[in-house]
Amino acid sequence: MLSLGERRAEHRALEARPFAANLGALLDEAAARFGDAPCLVFFEAGLTLSFAELREQANRAANALHALGIAKGDRVAVMLPNGPAFPVAWLALARLGAVLVPVNNRYTARELRYLLEDSGVGTLVIHPDYLPVFDGIGDRAALLPDERVLLVDGVDPRFSNRWDAMLAAAAPDFAGGGPVGRDDLLNIQYTSGTTGFPKGCMLTHLYWLMCGRVACYTAGFTPKRLLMGQYFYYMDPLFLLVIALEHGAAYYVCSRPSTSRFMRWVAEHDIELCLIFEFVYKQPPHPRDAENRLVHAWLFGLTPENHADLEQRFGIRARELFGMTEIGVGSYMPADHDHMVGSGLCGIAVPFRELRVARADGTEAAPGEAGELWVRGPGMMLGYYDKPEANAEAFSGDWFRTGDLFTRDAAGYHRIVGRLKDMVRRSGENIAAREVEAVLRAMPEIEEAAVLPVPDEDHGEEVKAYVSLMPGVAREDAPPERILAHCEAGLARFKLPRYIAYVEGFSKTVSDRVEKKALIAGVADLRAGAYDRVEGRWR
Repeated sequence: MLSLGERRAEHRALEARPFAANLGALLDEAAARFGDAPCLVFFEAGLTLSFAELREQANRAANALHALGIAKGDRVAVMLPNGPAFPVAWLALARLGAVLVPVNNRYTARELRYLLEDSGVGTLVIHPDYLPVFDGIGDRAALLPDERVLLVDGVDPRFSNRWDAMLAAAAPDFAGGGPVGRDDLLNIQYTSGTTGFPKGCMLTHLYWLMCGRVACYTAGFTPKRLLMGQYFYYMDPLFLLVIALEHGAAYYVCSRPSTSRFMRWVAEHDIELCLIFEFVYKQPPHPRDAENRLVHAWLFGLTPENHADLEQRFGIRARELFGMTEIGVGSYMPADHDHMVGSGLCGIAVPFRELRVARADGTEAAPGEAGELWVRGPGMMLGYYDKPEANAEAFSGDWFRTGDLFTRDAAGYHRIVGRLKDMVRRSGENIAAREVEAVLRAMPEIEEAAVLPVPDEDHGEEVKAYVSLMPGVAREDAPPERILAHCEAGLARFKLPRYIAYVEGFSKTVSDRVEKKALIAGVADLRAGAYDRVEGRWR
């Protein structure tokens, strides 16, 4: 095991290595170094793109988008399933210095409209499967005229711009669109927060180049085969692509995430590095679980008691990695720290990052004392797009305030102990309580609503909604089924309340906010007395 001094020396060496000029330059370097070697492997579709082919596709897409008038700084939303078009579009926009706005493909029309308006999107790349959601936003043509909609893998008479045809007609060599630097904006990546509606994190080329390099370093080896078990609109799949480009790794991409098939994919494709979530561990054990070539897996918030068994069952090394969209990778448990398995700690600061556990006045907390985690370093987000008040709240000088409660021990290892943010974290998704509450209050029968997390073995947390009805409205006039139907029209399915409880009224703070602590004080089981959407019964 490396000493602390040896590890810091490794960090300094990594920090001293130069980065590519931008993401497009990294793609050029990868194509030159690795050529016809497989880069993106869409194994379920039987499609593989080599590094050279990926470069050519990105060049064609960049030329096609440039011909449509897309230039540096322009924002392009992408709402696609997992397939070649998403990474090709990202790399093409990187070439142009334009900005990708990834769209969660589970969004409702309300959520999609908010994202398009909030980010100032001028062009939408979309799959036909999601056109009903787009059509539902109201006054669609005024927001995005038909000629600014690019259709992928389908035909619709309203939209003449078709992705495949555009790429086929474009030149395979990039014509150039002006200089692009590492500090230029590349993504506006939406993430939920305390303001209720998602906020767009402004992420640069350097952010992604750094994420890929640092994440690979934390694994302790150079992988040759990676697996993605998520959709491309998340941040994790994109930094895995950067790892593939930097190291010549074959990157295996699933069509749809599946916890039940995940370890089968790992074994079938000789995967060496991936992210594993607790839901994979909770699948029924199989006698051949350990028959794989997985060297390292990243964990996020695994129940500490399951850690050792996970490693033994799958025959792998698994280590905690802590990150956020706003900061990229923040802390890691080193690969050689076998003695930390099951500790529940999320490790030490990664290269390029400094961590502080801060008291309310900003001073550093003592070892073992809980405080808010603050993070600083190069390559973090530039801020939230067009949200000056949120930026003022989120930053203290050059420190980003995560809103998460941490402790740090005397040796410098960190532990998550809670959060300051009013959110529910379900299956890795941040769900802003205020967004769900706003949708609930929009139902005429509901006077006030409060949303809180309920611990859950399978998903980490579930959404529970407390509602008080308008005067004169009886519960039979607004049964749980009607409330859920109302929510389905305005919320992605993962945000829907699982539990609904009726209250006669809410205790309020002096600032007229619902006093949520009063709802759970002395309650042993937050599910008791609530309607359970999943089980379809009162508990």
